[in-house]
Amino acid sequence: MALEIERKFLVIGNYKQYAYADEEIVQGYLSSIAERTVRIRIKGDKAYITIKGISNESGLSRYEWEKEIPVNEAHELIKLCEPGIIDKVRYYVRNGERTFEVDEFRGDNDGLVIAEIELDSESEVFDRPTWLGDEVTGDIRYYNASLVKNPYKNWR
Repeated sequence: MALEIERKFLVIGNYKQYAYADEEIVQGYLSSIAERTVRIRIKGDKAYITIKGISNESGLSRYEWEKEIPVNEAHELIKLCEPGIIDKVRYYVRNGERTFEVDEFRGDNDGLVIAEIELDSESEVFDRPTWLGDEVTGDIRYYNASLVKNPYKNWR
């Protein structure tokens, strides 16, 4: 298993002008409990099953295992997922040596835009673009698995 270290931020400005690519993502959860989430994701013309462990105290790190699966199998597995589907467009924005993944949510989470950056360590320093808003790392309301159960439209 690999350790995923990432920080999450709300987006308050125009990031699209800096994006070099985008893709549609649809995902559901076979399990969305905090101790282990099991996600099925269709991203463009590829699909994945991902298992994530519980976040550490800071919310910055957690274990992640991911494997590519056939798209037709992912469509079948999504039918078995818990109620609620995440539908979003992901924009890729370079930031020095790193890339921000900016998710613009649709459906029940319409209006929510979150930027994530994966890091090599929890203390890694990175340039902060002007379009980044408040940090929401560790705030479970903004986890995709939580947005399935309690969508943004219910609490904004």
